[in-house]
Amino acid sequence: MRLHRNLVFAVVDALHYIFNEGEYADKVVEKVLKYDKRWGARDRGFIAETTYDMVRWKRLYTEIAEVKAPYTRPNLFRLFAVWAVLKGIKLPDWKQIEPTPERRIKGRFDELSKIRKFNESIPDWMDELGAKALGEDLWTKEIHALNQQADVILRVNTLKSTKENVKAALLEAGIETEVIRGYPDALQLKERANVFVTDAFQNGWFEVQDASSQLVAPFLDVQPGQRVVDTCAGAGGKTLHLAAQMQNKGQLIAMDIYDNKLKELKRRAKRNGAHNVETRTIDSTKVIKKLHGSADRVLIDAPCTGLGVLRRNPDAKWKLQPEFLEKIMVTQQQILQDYSKIVKTGGKMVYATCSILPQENIQQVNKFLSSEAGKDFKLSAQKNIYASKSGFDGFYMALLEKTPSA
Repeated sequence: MRLHRNLVFAVVDALHYIFNEGEYADKVVEKVLKYDKRWGARDRGFIAETTYDMVRWKRLYTEIAEVKAPYTRPNLFRLFAVWAVLKGIKLPDWKQIEPTPERRIKGRFDELSKIRKFNESIPDWMDELGAKALGEDLWTKEIHALNQQADVILRVNTLKSTKENVKAALLEAGIETEVIRGYPDALQLKERANVFVTDAFQNGWFEVQDASSQLVAPFLDVQPGQRVVDTCAGAGGKTLHLAAQMQNKGQLIAMDIYDNKLKELKRRAKRNGAHNVETRTIDSTKVIKKLHGSADRVLIDAPCTGLGVLRRNPDAKWKLQPEFLEKIMVTQQQILQDYSKIVKTGGKMVYATCSILPQENIQQVNKFLSSEAGKDFKLSAQKNIYASKSGFDGFYMALLEKTPSA
């Protein structure tokens, strides 16, 4: 592979924004890709994938390069040189890239690869937390799986199309997909491609949604005609899946504390042809109180550390802080206490997170069940989904049923 100066400089700029300015990788990549309209798909792919790769392996590369934050521009070029050497790419003779000791880089890599926190490029606290929560063996496998690049998975929108039609339409656009056993609405791309420019996407035939995330809506066991409340809807990936499962019949209330996310959900719902979705911003406790005891089904897709989705958000490894776990656990329990009141007797509720930590999952459910608010609920089923076992994102879901009071 021949390295092009403008593409490498774009990667270095991106790393500066992410590592030094604390910006989010996805937003930075979006910004940097606008530098030059003449860049083709291969150029853009190089910038995006190299940036994500270097973010993912930041700790390993900084250790080998012997550089520390805040990173100067020469530091960032040095990191890039480490990346290139380890990828077996010949370095160009540019003044920004100083003579690189290739043998030393490879030797250092061999040494550090024997230590998990370097080999899997994670902060000390996260390595200790994961090992303690999951046990050494499962954590080693899990963090390794969470460092792999995530596949692109689509969820077919059954309100508008079928798996066969989406498959055929994408093939016509030059994009090959394959079905995934055990995931009824999922298609997996054989190679990465920009699916958002296809007619099939513009017409609302599918959404991009990880296979694990696609298990949440069916777990809630919604039926057409019910009143269903998605309490932490965000931009609505799971809401839209619920609408399809309800066949557009009944009432689907999508709520969130962020109005801008609900606006995006409305836009997506329109494209998806999901007509039974109604959005409500949670701007006071009254919004929840009005719904007390009225819903057949409630989904709590709770805010969490996001440790199960590091494959697609590698910069979360560096942005997450240990104290955030303590804070978010308080929020999760509060949400369970408050939003569970929406479920009517005989109704069902799913508590889900994209975390693999028991502290955020079964321990939160048990704490809720032993509280006053949870006394009429029983745990009917739960799923721990690990990336190392499924090949998809790490997730947790618990199905709780509200039984009549004794």
